[in-house]
Amino acid sequence: MNKSFLFTLSFFLISGFFFAQKPAKLSSNQLYEKIQKLNFLGTALYIAAHPDDENTRLISYLANHVKARTGYLSITRGDGGQNLIGPEIRELLGVIRTQELLAARNIDGGEQFFTRANDFGYSKHPDETLQIWDKEKVLSDVVWAIRTFKPDVIINRFNHKTPGSTHGHHTTSAMLSVEAFELAADENQFKDQLQFTETWQPKRLFFNTSSWFYRNSDDFENATKELSKLDVGIYYPLKGLSNNEIAAIASSQHLCQGFGRLSTRGSENEYLEFLKGDSLKVKNDVFSGINTTWSRVKDGEEIGKILYEIEHKFDFVNPSKHLPKLLEAYQKVQLLEDEHWRKIKEKQLLEIIEACLGLYLEVSAESASGNPNEKITVNFELINRSNFPVQLTAIKSSFDSSPIYKGIELPNNEKINFKEVIILKTNKYSAPYWLKDTPSIGMYHVDNQQIIGNPTTPSEVSFEFNLVINYTSITITKNVVRRYAESDKGEIYEPFEILPKVTTKLTEKVLIFSDSIPKKVALEIRSGTNYINGNVSLQVPQNWKIEPQNHHFDIQQKNDKQVVEFLVFPPKNQEEGMLKVLATINEEQFDKELIEINYNHIPKQTVLLNSEAKIVRLNIEKSGNFIGYIKGAGDAIPESLRQIGYQVEEIIPSEINEVSLEKYNAIILGIRAYNVIDELKFKQKYLLEYVEKGGNLIVQYNTNRGVDVGAPFSLQLSSNRVTDELSEVVLLDETHPILNFPNKITQEDFKGWTQERGLYFPNSWSQEYKAILSMKDKGESPKDGSLLVAKYGKGNYVYTGLSFFRELPAGVSGAYKLFANMLSLPKNLEEKIEEKIEEKN
Repeated sequence: MNKSFLFTLSFFLISGFFFAQKPAKLSSNQLYEKIQKLNFLGTALYIAAHPDDENTRLISYLANHVKARTGYLSITRGDGGQNLIGPEIRELLGVIRTQELLAARNIDGGEQFFTRANDFGYSKHPDETLQIWDKEKVLSDVVWAIRTFKPDVIINRFNHKTPGSTHGHHTTSAMLSVEAFELAADENQFKDQLQFTETWQPKRLFFNTSSWFYRNSDDFENATKELSKLDVGIYYPLKGLSNNEIAAIASSQHLCQGFGRLSTRGSENEYLEFLKGDSLKVKNDVFSGINTTWSRVKDGEEIGKILYEIEHKFDFVNPSKHLPKLLEAYQKVQLLEDEHWRKIKEKQLLEIIEACLGLYLEVSAESASGNPNEKITVNFELINRSNFPVQLTAIKSSFDSSPIYKGIELPNNEKINFKEVIILKTNKYSAPYWLKDTPSIGMYHVDNQQIIGNPTTPSEVSFEFNLVINYTSITITKNVVRRYAESDKGEIYEPFEILPKVTTKLTEKVLIFSDSIPKKVALEIRSGTNYINGNVSLQVPQNWKIEPQNHHFDIQQKNDKQVVEFLVFPPKNQEEGMLKVLATINEEQFDKELIEINYNHIPKQTVLLNSEAKIVRLNIEKSGNFIGYIKGAGDAIPESLRQIGYQVEEIIPSEINEVSLEKYNAIILGIRAYNVIDELKFKQKYLLEYVEKGGNLIVQYNTNRGVDVGAPFSLQLSSNRVTDELSEVVLLDETHPILNFPNKITQEDFKGWTQERGLYFPNSWSQEYKAILSMKDKGESPKDGSLLVAKYGKGNYVYTGLSFFRELPAGVSGAYKLFANMLSLPKNLEEKIEEKIEEKN
């Protein structure tokens, strides 16, 4: 195989896994492509609803073939989705998906933006979506993105003309884009933004249609005959990759959504339907008729002459020979009146100049974190790997207005190292900016207009390097990092964070008390610095009690932990509230939990959330105690069941045999188990034998694409779901034991559910099943497939699409009672039903 191909593919894969840790080091090929991009003054913005909605083929084509500055505006951060790689859901999942988007953009060459909309889960119609989102704020954010990014071309992923035909978020994203297209140019709209930016009118708006939106290939072919067509399978010799290969690698960064996929090659078309703006001059060129040369900027033609010549005569062996002309162009760019293009081109030129010098600048700390107002030592490494003279005149930290003067010459290939001590002069902690205030169901609260839409929080800790290169002064900024090595991983870069002196963590996020017996609650105290001591206490609602009132802690080493235990006494009656942690050091109070998210494909993330847990006094009964659990795509059902006294043991699918299941009172299959565990198809006979002999088998939801759940009787999965968590639930058979034993289930038990009722309900089933519940979303027909029970042999087979994986971790009382009833179904089911009918009569 071609070595260049292997090298290039390896580069893309490595950068996809470690890009945010390791600094970019550009090859001559990449440098040349940067110069090509420098000479294209056109911008495109792609708009859709979620992470993984974006068309990476088209983004990569625009960024790498057209050379346009290309962005993706994702209306949400994908907080409402599922997570196939770990336990994080909601806000923490949004942090992961944000980083997966950044990893994808690093590969396909795009930039990333967001609005303040919170992904609240599946929505069936834009009307429902906009009841939960604050339309005016989300529309304002789309307008802000257009005014600041200033796209010539906007492309929507979804069709704004077909509400109700797909996810409500999808259609809403397109509707907001269509509305914002003209509002962005209106100075009377969102006037507060204009103190930071100016109005902007994009030239064209398109809809990126797809075969997904048509019933069959013939309909799609007929509909796209007159549309703009772009071949996104183009091959890039400089990369050794086809555009669609790059796109597949980019898309594969969405691992928490199961998007890992094979790369593809060869001609492949994307189709664009023109919606608004100036008509195309050339059918298949979205920038036709738009000036994308340096002449679009006042005084830009002279800069263009310099840079076009560098592009045409680029020296791949010795790119540093172009430095005099690059510096000349940089000086002229600094004089441009057009602030928008000046900032963009200054940044691009600095990156190119740095790479042509082979210049490496690094500021690393000895630890990955520090505390506000703490003194830290930072290590500097500088090396100029060119014959061009470079002088470091000064450095300046982000916390000091005064520079530290150096006057150091950087000879060719001689490494310069030195240390400095700085004070972290801030009271702010490092954390995702959109999580600093408690969000609503539909919106994140961000008041600082200038950071709205940013993918991440700008680093608080950085250094400016003031350099003189051939009598030209330039400034390059580098964030402080931590660089270290591990024997089994090699060199590792981590972002430097500012964190509290102490953080705390309750080991359980929901504490369920099924009786009046007190529980021991473990609290982990983590030190953010050396030598701390203080007191920690728990705050509880009225009618709850804590012993002791507080604990003393004394921790000597940074990142060490101390665990203390409190005894929590619940009230006699059913009640719920919040258990809050407060740590005190010298009268300074700390109430945050530090959450670290660490996966190989994204940089390490730290999140600070309130240190607290939900406490629930629940009147609940249960029958049977020993539960087997087969892990699916990941949920917290086992931990939740242990809260109410069940003994839960994980079952390894490969170890299932004809006798291994007999010890369990009931067996649960985790969400999407049949989607993600191929081995289950070979073990299904043992699971059904277990039921036939008298066991209870509870199967949670699976997606309906090409999966067979091996049910004992005919069962057809569908995409049916009920997204309104407040929708009315009808009890179809009030006499059924699952609604009576050992807990009586009423309408009250369906109050307080979160995000949705359930998803992927069966839509047809054989007569052996009994439908227990009926529910529907507004304007739809009832859905009866959320909970099905069938007698099989001596036991019971239960299939449920109810979202227990969300409700139990959230401490929803009624969900616990219903789940306990599913686990407690009696063997003599028919007799119990007859008894209940007689009681009712």
